[in-house]
Amino acid sequence: MDRLVKRKDFLAAAGGLRANSGPLLLQAHDRADDGAARIGLTVTKKHGNAVERNRIRRRLREAVRAALPRVARPGFDYVIVARRAALSTRFTDLVNDIERGIARLHSGNRRRHPPARPQPAAASAAVQATAHADGETAHDD
Repeated sequence: MDRLVKRKDFLAAAGGLRANSGPLLLQAHDRADDGAARIGLTVTKKHGNAVERNRIRRRLREAVRAALPRVARPGFDYVIVARRAALSTRFTDLVNDIERGIARLHSGNRRRHPPARPQPAAASAAVQATAHADGETAHDD
């Protein structure tokens, strides 16, 4: 099992395919090569202290070792974003969730995650809000 270690690889996967599967969010990116599948694990700080996050990571690593050889495609990068429920889910269910999630990613009905739209400037938003509150429309004179 090869690992993702560079931020750009995680970002590429985040912009690719997505699928929810139980206590996990799976993301995938096609590298368009024949190399081995790579995996990245993410557990955010909002899901507990360091001990709990590391326990979730250890469980996910073992579940991925069991599931990835059966369902992963060569040339893909996978990122698994764990939720807190991954800590209390039965191990067999965790393996099944990973397999089901990867199968959903490759099923063909998953769309790419749309890129984030730039937010309007705070000043122009305040002006628009004031104009709409007064019942006026903005005109360029």
